[in-house]
Amino acid sequence: MGIFKDVESNVRSYCRGIPAIFTSAKGSEMTDENGTVYLDFLAGAGTLNYGHNNPILKKALVEYIENDGVTHGLDFHTEAKAAFLHAFNDIILQPRGMDHAVMFPGPTGTNAVEAALKIARKVTGRHTIVSFTNGFHGMSLGALATTGNQHHRGGAGVQLGGVFRLPYEGYMEGMDSLTYFEKLLGDPSSGLDHPAAVIVEIVQGEGGLNAATDQWLVRLESICRKHDILLIADDIQAGCGRTGTFFSFEPSGIEPDIITLSKSLSGYGLPFALTLIRRELDQFEPGEHNGTFRGNNLAFVTAKVALETYWADMDFAHEVQAKAKHLRARLTEMAEDTPLFLKGRGLMSGLSCPNGEIASAITKECFAQGMIIETSGPNDEVVKCLAPLTTTMEQLNKGLDILAAAITKQNLKASESA
Repeated sequence: MGIFKDVESNVRSYCRGIPAIFTSAKGSEMTDENGTVYLDFLAGAGTLNYGHNNPILKKALVEYIENDGVTHGLDFHTEAKAAFLHAFNDIILQPRGMDHAVMFPGPTGTNAVEAALKIARKVTGRHTIVSFTNGFHGMSLGALATTGNQHHRGGAGVQLGGVFRLPYEGYMEGMDSLTYFEKLLGDPSSGLDHPAAVIVEIVQGEGGLNAATDQWLVRLESICRKHDILLIADDIQAGCGRTGTFFSFEPSGIEPDIITLSKSLSGYGLPFALTLIRRELDQFEPGEHNGTFRGNNLAFVTAKVALETYWADMDFAHEVQAKAKHLRARLTEMAEDTPLFLKGRGLMSGLSCPNGEIASAITKECFAQGMIIETSGPNDEVVKCLAPLTTTMEQLNKGLDILAAAITKQNLKASESA
């Protein structure tokens, strides 16, 4: 471990709670240097929806590399990019009636968000972005301005402006944030400048698995349409099937103007992000927003195969939905007669604890028993299950048994409070 302490920056974080040196990974398991095998219920913070070293994706990737396929291509036209675009258009966009331009903003989710904010401001000529409490949208300055977490915001070193924050659904009991939003928009003395866009996560992954209802999302979209405000759906963690449909917003029927995707988009853990822009909003001039690594052709290859393998029909989505139903039923059982309660949606669900200390104790015990699982929320109080979507039911139950035992070990009583 000495090399990491001696050479790596102090900013490292996940490794502090998971003190192991990993040497290999396959499917839903990771193996450390001592040969200990761990169930992975973190999956690269939602980046490995199809598991580690997925054999179908790996085969396509290795063949591409062995044939000297283009690795880095700026935004050149390449065969790999064309194949991905065909698959994404045919399998994802067209069946959903989506006429969005596909923009490659750079390798990460925060790149996708920066592009979304920039195009919204350019098109509308306005500067204010509305975001929500507990939202997380990235660590670069524009995306960080829309992020709620003070720990992350505190690292900026500059004032973060241009954002007006609203309470997310359920943030405060009895608080109707959308009625408040409409009131502000209709009052010339409210102090809210007419927004360019609203950015929202359908499920707030890092914010504690807060999940918006379909009714709330439909109403939010209606307000945006009424007041000529663009709607940005941040689907970086909740997308690519994590909640049971490719886009997390599909069950609500809303049609976002701009959508951000990353994390599991490549299917293999390779850096890859998209900003989807409604066609008439695609008003960047050539090169007006660019980046050296926006043409990761290796990611194009694996993303194409992931789409063809898992999303060409509804079978995989139905499997995910069945596993999610089972996961949430088991979590509900674990919460009985305890102060814990269920949060999230789909295979992006977890348990909220009275405080971060209890959540941390649970995840540490899980690691001691052979499972990697992490926390989220403003006080790290939510134990979050992010197992790969390809996790078998046997593995899912094994992990849930470990989690249940870790919770039992805390000897929690229903009357306990934070």
